[in-house]
Amino acid sequence: MPYKHFEEYNIKVTEEVKEKFESIIEDLGEDIKREGIVKTPERAAKAMQFLTQGYHQDPAEILKSAMFKEGYDDMVIVKDIELYSLCEHHMLPFFGKAHIAYIPDGYIVGLSKLPRIVDVFARRLQVQERLTHDILECINNTLKPKGVAVVIEASHMCMMMRGVQKQNSVTTTSGFRGQFEKIETRSEFLRLITADLG
Repeated sequence: MPYKHFEEYNIKVTEEVKEKFESIIEDLGEDIKREGIVKTPERAAKAMQFLTQGYHQDPAEILKSAMFKEGYDDMVIVKDIELYSLCEHHMLPFFGKAHIAYIPDGYIVGLSKLPRIVDVFARRLQVQERLTHDILECINNTLKPKGVAVVIEASHMCMMMRGVQKQNSVTTTSGFRGQFEKIETRSEFLRLITADLG
């Protein structure tokens, strides 16, 4: 059976946000009755619900759902996790990659859960600095490992499309807890995420 893509939206929220988009589009000078625009307010309302669905998800519960007792105590890295978020200042996208590492202390977590919590926090109105901190603290407080490291590299459309209009700038943020506060552990992590592994 072919893959079926299905999304659910709150009907009341969709209708209320749709009406606001109609007003915004009209205020900007567009004809909301034009063929190509007629369905745009509803599409935009649904898109905004999708892009901010992280407000209704619990990242700690996602991690807890796949924690396993395990004696492994070396570094675990998931790198190049794609992320897409909305800047809270202009509601324009920023996008890039997250790199996450942790050193287990009795428990490991299913690898797919790390990208999932990136999505939960990214699908909110964000700034990159807080996004980095939120991911870091969620893993640290829930999994309670010996150490956690998070690095995010992202391009911001609010800098590329408007304002300074710098298309090639990339913003890097990082956070470290526990063993990763030691320079040798941090250096190993940074070396591994920048190495060409294949």
